[in-house]
Amino acid sequence: MERAKKQRSLAEKINVMRASVMGANDGILSIAGIVIGVAGATSNSHSIFLAGIAGMLAGTVSMAMGEYVSVNTQRDSERRAIEKESAALDDHYQDEFDFIQHKYMQTGIPAALAKKATQEMLQKDGLYTAVRERYGFNPREQTSAYAAAFASMVAFPTGSILPLVSITFFPPTIKIIATIIAVMVALTITGYTAAVLGNANRGRAVLRNVIAGLLTMVITYVIGSLFAR
Repeated sequence: MERAKKQRSLAEKINVMRASVMGANDGILSIAGIVIGVAGATSNSHSIFLAGIAGMLAGTVSMAMGEYVSVNTQRDSERRAIEKESAALDDHYQDEFDFIQHKYMQTGIPAALAKKATQEMLQKDGLYTAVRERYGFNPREQTSAYAAAFASMVAFPTGSILPLVSITFFPPTIKIIATIIAVMVALTITGYTAAVLGNANRGRAVLRNVIAGLLTMVITYVIGSLFAR
């Protein structure tokens, strides 16, 4: 029981950390796009700063509410899946047994051993096993919607600070290129961290993140330049 609680706690922490990293990444990317775009239209530092602050406040609220709604929607879906599987075990136990046994057999386990494993797993914790094998999630792991929302609410403005400070305080002659470089470094860090948490390919994750950031800044700058006076 204690081990299960520790595993659950670790999974929750990782999910919150992932929400934090992605919130910071969105903050960097969104505000960089806004300030670079406005900088393409005007060199007025006050206007650029106000646009960045407005974007940061809007993004903070949006990210927090979005994360809250997303987590709750996922939990509602998982709850319905658990209820559905509970009914299936009551009404069609053999069908569920056969499904799990066949799934084990597909991994290369002999039929007799797969049957024995299925019997043992269903006897030990039937609903947990059936939900995991049928729907692919662990019903014991639940991320707090409030924790995820709070993590995003803090992470987004934290990520926003870098492009906002860079575009505001660097000398006018270099502020755009300096902001682009600072944002690329920051996106490299968040891309790598997200890949580590998600156990994904680090190089590809970083490359995707940096390219997305560059494209965002180039496109917004070009659009901003079209409205320059």
